[in-house]
Amino acid sequence: MSDILDQRLSVEAEIEGLTLVGVLDRTAREHGDDPAYSDRRTAGSTGWRTVTWAEVRARARELAASFLEAGLEPGDVVAIMCSNRIEHVVADLAVVLAGGIPVSVYNTFSPEQVAYVAGHAAPRIVVLETDSHVLRWSRVLSERPEIRRIVVIDAAPVADGRTVAWSELAAGGAAALSRHRDALAARGRAVRPDDPITILYTSGTTGAPKGVVLTHRNIWYEAVASARTAHLNGAGVSVSYLQFAHIAERILGMYLPQLQGGHVHLIDDPSQLAAVLREVRPTRFFGVPRVWEKIRAGVTAKLAAEPDEARRSAVEQALAVGLSYVESTQTGRTTSPELRARFDAVDGAVLRPLRAALGLDRVEWAATAAAPMPADLARFLAGLGLRVYDVYGMTETTSAATACGPDSFRLGTVGRPHPGIELRLAEDGEILVRGPITTPGYHKAPAATAGLLDSGGWVHTGDLGALDEDGFLRVVDRKSEIIITSSGKNIAPSNIENGLMESPLIGHAMVVGDGRSYVVALLTLDGEAAPVLAARLGVAAGTLAELAEHPRIQVAVAEAVEAANARFSRPEQVKAFELLPHEWTVGSGELTPTLKLRRRIVVGKYADTIDRLYGGGAA
Repeated sequence: MSDILDQRLSVEAEIEGLTLVGVLDRTAREHGDDPAYSDRRTAGSTGWRTVTWAEVRARARELAASFLEAGLEPGDVVAIMCSNRIEHVVADLAVVLAGGIPVSVYNTFSPEQVAYVAGHAAPRIVVLETDSHVLRWSRVLSERPEIRRIVVIDAAPVADGRTVAWSELAAGGAAALSRHRDALAARGRAVRPDDPITILYTSGTTGAPKGVVLTHRNIWYEAVASARTAHLNGAGVSVSYLQFAHIAERILGMYLPQLQGGHVHLIDDPSQLAAVLREVRPTRFFGVPRVWEKIRAGVTAKLAAEPDEARRSAVEQALAVGLSYVESTQTGRTTSPELRARFDAVDGAVLRPLRAALGLDRVEWAATAAAPMPADLARFLAGLGLRVYDVYGMTETTSAATACGPDSFRLGTVGRPHPGIELRLAEDGEILVRGPITTPGYHKAPAATAGLLDSGGWVHTGDLGALDEDGFLRVVDRKSEIIITSSGKNIAPSNIENGLMESPLIGHAMVVGDGRSYVVALLTLDGEAAPVLAARLGVAAGTLAELAEHPRIQVAVAEAVEAANARFSRPEQVKAFELLPHEWTVGSGELTPTLKLRRRIVVGKYADTIDRLYGGGAA
């Protein structure tokens, strides 16, 4: 315990008195001419527009002055619905500089969810990017006169006297700053480390969104502790593709670069990610498991389609050496000189070119979170020579509470607690976390806060875990998602789903079986890998719906299910499955913005299919 407290004191000493206001001032002073953010909003030789740290601070200060002029008071909320672009970052910073609280709202929220958030957070200013965003906010804007200003970026002019175009604010920003310079400086001085830096409304897989309050102290402790664990020193080059309503993206795409002066490439469409990775070649990359699964599926499909058996065999041998090497770098193991020499040889000849084709050849730090990383996926990426560090946390713990890193790494685990963070398991195996990263509570929700934080200050995560003899944590599943069959068997669905998705054919899998006598699965094909693998099976590539109905594809999927079943106990084995004719996406409702399954939505949407798998009865 003394070691934990010593570590905590060390981090707290580094962040003493820090607020975003001071961090931005320091970064602009030390990295003012360095690139800060780039996005795809202008044409040109590269298609990117870029702003430096000095420009980011200047634009944020001018916009903050405009917010003051619009009547923003200390502690007021500003809601931002906007894709990942420079204006989003500038707006977020401006709100804090003006003494307000920015709330990034998921672009995928429905009008009903928008109305809930607006009613709960009560924003005084709203920043909207597109006509679609304005439409989803239209009811709120008409019913809430307390919203003083509606800022539109690319949307058409709105017939509302409160509306102003972003371009108009930008054009008048310098003049606004000259009128409110002293007031803005006073607002900045008044910001304290324990003040909210943001409120994040969780997208959630169930129920209404909850507003997680995070403070400046929460954020800077998390940023510094994460940097220490990951050995992230100095500026890095990264790609931001998750929405800024997600805490991991805020840490990696906003706060850590703002602390270290990094260069972030912003993209508004995750489907662009593969191409942007090849162009940017980041030095740091965070991918949710679904992104890493897509990378594996692409590599596997291309390897399966390679007609030259000798070349395919050489790649497979290189992947085996890469896996052996990465496994040898785990905590408690050593790398022999012979293995190191073999790895260096295959890395130069095979693996580095493979990583270069993916845009990952410069990556110094790669990580994943949001859902358990399947062990086979981690091993495949290790074969490429990538140590993908699994981290674990939640919005309520300001992102990561535990993480693997260069000197604390074990495949199949989410690492050990960050410096100064306490972790223990409750009697039922629930993961409990305590430390300076824990939220002070949910916004305007004391009952929900009481259910999250106990009297000892421990966050009850709702996740089940297991600790090994060296303190590495393994996440089993969500408590609420554990399947209890009619015979009383407890089953972790994610383990089975990950086993099913080892087949590159299968894009998504969800198993069902709560209160039933056996487990069934809903499956979708992988939109990128399935056509390639189908061609190898002699099936002409058609639509996913056509592929899903083809007998050869159905046989291949059945074989994949059988192979997965062989790894599980009898109660865990999938007895029946349905191959659906389309992929699951955020837009179609089955996935959250962070690409996690909305289990209740899926169960409701496919109730007839599930019922059919059970023969129309309770089974």
